Amino acid sequence: MKRRSRHTDGDVRYTHTGGRDHKGSMAGDSEQALPEHTENNGQPFLIGVSGGTASGKSSVCSKIVQLLGQNEVDHHQKQVVMISQDSFYRILTPEQKSKALKGQFNFDHPDAFDNELILKTLRELMEGKTVQIPVYDFVTHSSQDIRDMFQMKLFVDTDADTRLSRRVLRDINERGRDLEQVLSQYIKFVKPAFEEFCLPVSKHTVKENVSLRNY
Repeated sequence: MKRRSRHTDGDVRYTHTGGRDHKGSMAGDSEQALPEHTENNGQPFLIGVSGGTASGKSSVCSKIVQLLGQNEVDHHQKQVVMISQDSFYRILTPEQKSKALKGQFNFDHPDAFDNELILKTLRELMEGKTVQIPVYDFVTHSSQDIRDMFQMKLFVDTDADTRLSRRVLRDINERGRDLEQVLSQYIKFVKPAFEEFCLPVSKHTVKENVSLRNY
């Protein structure tokens, strides 16, 4: 479900329901097959979950899967899958990769994502086709029509201090970053991107669907 080099502050989790057959095997080393057929009157149901960095988006998606009774289902019978926007980071050039390894590349800007591929993937899911989701390597950095694709939109609203503390612990423990790099990246890229690109999305979700408060 993930492919990224940095956790963008405006990222989204896509929950796809209605698929009849979830193929959890890996296609090669970098792709995961997702459902090919659907049974929801031939129409999958897409839920878009957005929010700031470490706000709890993955937890919300996991809870949705659990409430739908899909968390312990055999992968051949699975009808709900999760896709992360992180899977769609653009491949970095050598120069960009060098900056990324130093924490100097802005992964929080919308241009860091292959938005055309995201839209294409969601459209193919809605058509009941098999899609391939890239898997991004967080260590080596290799591998607004979209909003209208979702029948349900959720925004996970979490206190900024809570999100920062979660992010610091995650990036240090799971991604081998040092504290100075994590804080520098947050101040320079993550926080500004959240305020410019992600926070305005909450206005759409509140108006059209729902905002979830996560403490």
